[in-house]
Amino acid sequence: MKVAERGNPARRGWFGKQGLKLIAKPYLSGAFATQRLLERLDVENVPLKDLTAGHAGGIFSGPQFSRVYVTDPEHSVPFVGSKDMLVADLSMLPRLRKTDAELPNLRYLQLQSGMSLISRSGFNAGRRSYARPDMAGFWSSEDVIKVVPDPDKIKPGYLYAFLTSRFGEVLVRGGVYGSTVKHIAPDHVRRIRVPRFGEAVEKEIHELVQEAAELRAEFQKGLDSATRDLFRTAGLEDLLDLRWHEQGRDLGFAQSQPTATTLRALNFQPRARRILERLKGVDHVTLGEVCAKGMLGSGVRFKRIDADPDHGAVRLIGQRQAFWLRPEGRWISPDHAPPGIFAADETVMIAAQGTLGDYEVFCRPFLVTGSWLDHAYSQHFLRVVSGNPAIPGAYLFAFLRSEAAFRVLRSMSVGGKQQDLHEELRKSIPVPVLTDADRDRIVATVRAAYKQRDEADRKEDLALAKLEEAVTG
Repeated sequence: MKVAERGNPARRGWFGKQGLKLIAKPYLSGAFATQRLLERLDVENVPLKDLTAGHAGGIFSGPQFSRVYVTDPEHSVPFVGSKDMLVADLSMLPRLRKTDAELPNLRYLQLQSGMSLISRSGFNAGRRSYARPDMAGFWSSEDVIKVVPDPDKIKPGYLYAFLTSRFGEVLVRGGVYGSTVKHIAPDHVRRIRVPRFGEAVEKEIHELVQEAAELRAEFQKGLDSATRDLFRTAGLEDLLDLRWHEQGRDLGFAQSQPTATTLRALNFQPRARRILERLKGVDHVTLGEVCAKGMLGSGVRFKRIDADPDHGAVRLIGQRQAFWLRPEGRWISPDHAPPGIFAADETVMIAAQGTLGDYEVFCRPFLVTGSWLDHAYSQHFLRVVSGNPAIPGAYLFAFLRSEAAFRVLRSMSVGGKQQDLHEELRKSIPVPVLTDADRDRIVATVRAAYKQRDEADRKEDLALAKLEEAVTG
């Protein structure tokens, strides 16, 4: 018999509570120790299924179905999978055909603000997220368990805070099963018991979580606004709605007088060349010129030495989690790594290795500022550091996060299975130049958005701290 502790073996009575699962993890994960801790509290512990309402009692996933993706916003809805529910910027989500989404057997998969979302399978099984106000009207996949709180019984922010706390995490992940592909079932989630601490405590925690969600929605709104402002002011409004796939595939084109710089057909892609010509048609400066006194290159390669966060370790961010709201990268010792693992304020990081799937992160950017300056970053990012004070990183980010810049970067790919960005071609990307007043306005919008994101993280951390205090205090 496997034992968690010498004096605490897995007991027969535990098996019934876990659906007679004959794998060790549910019994050795700490879930039962957490349950006993909550049971010892002088408060009521209510099964989660008694606090929810809606389809299937308010805790459900959904059926498997064929997904048809389209790009026209009028005929599609944003579609959230088990990875997408964790991202900070929702502008890169795939879009599901609207007529399919509204079918009776899929209509209930529509998200509502205040839902708690739990990833059901795969690498991300057991992770939690909160449906922000700007996610209302999105659809979710069958790989996401939706938990719909009954507002007459529990406040949604408090329920999410418990599920995402260290106590809820152990209880949720204690039900993960499977070998190669991990899974978690709605039936397990229904049995989780939620401690009740009274109206005052739960309301305070709920308000903090809800304020964080609203700030993250404002963060998204600010980024989208900055990008639209830049292109409209530059006279490039037509590039905001590219309809890339409606332009037809790039077949049977010819390129005269190629140079030794590149002989790859993708680098002469006609659709991308048309975008480049539009960008060159306005007042601009190349990305290489902007970064001449800054940086336009990959990070340093180094050996990772794992360390404890309580002993000076830093979190290492890789491409997988760089686009999440709250990264969960490994902790490494900065003393055994070169200085280049950190980033300067307003460095634009572009995922620079990957494949060419439309919804892969390859060629997607994010901005390093605020609390993210404390993290270390792997060598798999192209670091874009402006050397021109008149064109700060926030302005470059507003441009590089656009669909137009994304398609141009993709057209500059080199490599085989794993793509990279051509070292010379990327220098030639035209960056629109606006007046000082216009640039300052766009930069201020981006900076304000990232301050809202940091404030949202602070409020969520405070909510979790108050829940911790209620449980252990």
